[in-house]
Amino acid sequence: MALGTLAAPLFVVLWSTGFIGAKYGLPYAEPLTFLSIRFALASAALGIWATVADSPWPRMGQVGHLAIVGVLLHGGYLGGVFVAISLGTEAAVSALVVSMQPILTAFLARWVLGETMTGRQWLGLVLGVAGVALVVSEKLSDGLGDLTGIGLCVFALVSISVATLYQKRFCADAPMRSGSAIQFAAALAVLTPLALLLETNRVDWTGEFAFALGWLVVVLSLGAVGLLMVLIRQDSAGRVASLFFLMPPCTAIMSWALFGETFGLAAIAGIVIAVSGVALVMRGGPVRETES
Repeated sequence: MALGTLAAPLFVVLWSTGFIGAKYGLPYAEPLTFLSIRFALASAALGIWATVADSPWPRMGQVGHLAIVGVLLHGGYLGGVFVAISLGTEAAVSALVVSMQPILTAFLARWVLGETMTGRQWLGLVLGVAGVALVVSEKLSDGLGDLTGIGLCVFALVSISVATLYQKRFCADAPMRSGSAIQFAAALAVLTPLALLLETNRVDWTGEFAFALGWLVVVLSLGAVGLLMVLIRQDSAGRVASLFFLMPPCTAIMSWALFGETFGLAAIAGIVIAVSGVALVMRGGPVRETES
């Protein structure tokens, strides 16, 4: 089944606001503490929703797989991005690094899922990488980011790429609401001890922090993550991952409007090239599966 005409762009916009929400709320709480509160609320909300709606719960054999995805997708990916932004990495820069996911996912999917891409789609992926590289190089040359922040974003990139493939391989038929509740609970179990050990756990409960927290729980943790699971279930891992090339321009526009983050001519050119690459990937014909 092809990606829905509405689900894909809506996912891009919602997911991009996660970088904005992180930067908006992090002045008032440390990153792991912030995420622990978010995961606790999201897990509880999804668990209550699944119970009230009388939704099925995963089989015992699926719980472990869901927990692994949760630790990678929420703990590794979000943990890396939040800590990087708290250290001064721009929201747009973190989105740019993570947008490399299609390349890593497509590379790994050839062996993990037996997926392959058409020649036009591979050309699109190459253009996407070139465009992202232009933007990243300009930002780094301007001193907007450092190796620690970029390294954490790369860790987040690897985490979400592996999580996408693992979800596709082992959890494709798991119940959505209850499965997501388990994933958030697993991430909470990993991040909370780290937050207690490494941070002061102080939270400044301002209106800005409450808004950021509410947005990230309701719109991101419930809405965007649910859309991601639907898209992974409906299409190939490589095509779903290609949507992440659209995160940098979307996040860059939001960051410019809200925080004054700017980008020059090279970055603009890179954004155009990256979006063109996405168009090739998404229109390159159906992804084939190799014979096992």
